[in-house]
Amino acid sequence: MTGSLSLAAVSPVSTRERILSEGAQLFVARGYHGVSMREVAAAVGVTKPALYHHYADKEALFLAILNGALSGLSGVVERARQPLDLRGQLQVLIHELLISAPQQRVGLQLASELKHVSAERRADFEQRYRAIWMGGLGHLMGEATARGEFRGDLAGPLLTRALLGLLYPLVSGPPAPDPDGTARALVSLFLDGAGRR
Repeated sequence: MTGSLSLAAVSPVSTRERILSEGAQLFVARGYHGVSMREVAAAVGVTKPALYHHYADKEALFLAILNGALSGLSGVVERARQPLDLRGQLQVLIHELLISAPQQRVGLQLASELKHVSAERRADFEQRYRAIWMGGLGHLMGEATARGEFRGDLAGPLLTRALLGLLYPLVSGPPAPDPDGTARALVSLFLDGAGRR
């Protein structure tokens, strides 16, 4: 009896994870309107009622996938706060992005499909995205500026946008073969510049 209770407790989690994984693949391949809940259920190997037990509708499933990507970004920012200097923080941040690039790539690819969800849910997600990702990076830049790690004529928002410009290809392009080396090179590029002194 105890064994069946344990299996019952584990089963919904694994089913939910499979739904998110299969749903993400379908949404990336076909776009929001190209996917039906029937197709997701078939890909997962569950009935439609079982799928609706986990997610009330396609919009809820789609947002759950994006929320998973956002949760991953939140974890990346939190781990990047551990080192005491910006160079160390950025090396952790970039390395984490590189090793989690497949998950982040799904979030980026699906973000353009947000236009298909209700305005209220879209606004809620976008607000949380800005607070977690943009706000997290801005916080790192602001603290580094306060510690004197940047020139005084560089504003925090400009630094954040410049960093984002360097980071975007990491999760939208092909995987980096050497995450540590790539992280060091990009941090050096961002903090030291590419020109010879």
